[in-house]
Amino acid sequence: MDNILEVEGLSKSYASHKALDNVTLNIPKQSIFGLLGPNGAGKTTLIRIITQIFGSDTGSIRFMGEPLAPHHTMQVGYLPEERGLYRKMKVGEQLLYLAKLRGMSHREAMEKLKVWFEKFEIKTWWNKQVGDLSKGMQQKIQFVATVLHNPPLIILDEPFTGFDPINTNIIKQEIRLLQEQGSTIIFSTHRMESVEELCDQIALINKSQKVLDGPKKQIKDQYKTNTFFVQTPSSLQAALPEEFRLLNETLNPDGLTESLVQIPEGSRSNQLLEVLIPHVDVLAFREKIPSINEIFISLVTDTPITATFSQSPESMQPSDV
Repeated sequence: MDNILEVEGLSKSYASHKALDNVTLNIPKQSIFGLLGPNGAGKTTLIRIITQIFGSDTGSIRFMGEPLAPHHTMQVGYLPEERGLYRKMKVGEQLLYLAKLRGMSHREAMEKLKVWFEKFEIKTWWNKQVGDLSKGMQQKIQFVATVLHNPPLIILDEPFTGFDPINTNIIKQEIRLLQEQGSTIIFSTHRMESVEELCDQIALINKSQKVLDGPKKQIKDQYKTNTFFVQTPSSLQAALPEEFRLLNETLNPDGLTESLVQIPEGSRSNQLLEVLIPHVDVLAFREKIPSINEIFISLVTDTPITATFSQSPESMQPSDV
């Protein structure tokens, strides 16, 4: 897959603080790329270097095969975490102004704004002052301003802040549609459920360094731990031999026992079933694939994945077996 952005050996320091330390990333074209990390890890610094708000100390960036240059800013849409609308301007006036800054003609901007205002059902907002809008309403306006010029690269930093669940789903749908239409989206967030739902590629930055990147599915498979959820009418304590590790056991509201079992390295899932079936009815059974949230916590806190499993067991559905 071709890359829209290639970051090579990027470092940036502020006085005695190293914000980025030799970070290298490749962001494939038309991907939704999750840029993850705890607060202060260096994500915002990386985004600000990509958007040329400031430069790096060392390293390089290539955009669509070319060294990153000032004219590339016209091909990037950036929604910052700190919103930047002019509160005393009217909504329509402001969006036209921002569109013209991105090189759009008045006619082109008006045509596209009409489509977005109808899509978001905000036609009555045109003459409202931005400062009179709620946080969520302002966020919609900022999103439109970010994507109006159809940039090939869109950077969204915590895009769902201020949205209720309905509007969050609307924006998620638009993100997927933008990807289908050819845009690449860099998606920076702390909401791991959104990463699970939207992203096909991820990278994790911690303490200024990249500690993980690649296709989401590949990463989740890499962190599997031979662990399985089992749902039974009663406890597995007596049924499990020593080599099978019972990580967690809970009683659900239906009175069924949900267990998390780790099998020995090199064992097959069928071997666990062969051990259990003579002693207990197995109502549901499936492999526990680590979530992005569990991988995130494990790498940032230096905690084994199985420990994060035991802290937050998931419920199972009887149809899983």
